[in-house]
Amino acid sequence: MDGFDWDDGNQEKRRKHGLTLEEVEHILTGPLAVTADLAHSDEEARYIAIGRTPSGRFAFVAFTERRRRRRLLRRPISARFMHDREVRRYEQALAKVRDR
Repeated sequence: MDGFDWDDGNQEKRRKHGLTLEEVEHILTGPLAVTADLAHSDEEARYIAIGRTPSGRFAFVAFTERRRRRRLLRRPISARFMHDREVRRYEQALAKVRDR
């Protein structure tokens, strides 16, 4: 990955949910869990990432990847903090995987 593809639309979506640009980029470059977002991928492959901000809060980031002039860019589509219940379910699922 060579960088990020930001515009007014995806900037507004992350601001609406209280995440900074740096938090979203940190999530998309650090350790994260990624799954395909099949419900929203009619025209291009989309993904959902779960990761932690530098302060340790869990967040979801919907993104796609695009090539621009030989560069592979991650384009955040939307980002939001996870609710407590979602964090608990995610941590329980991780524990099950680790116990195998």
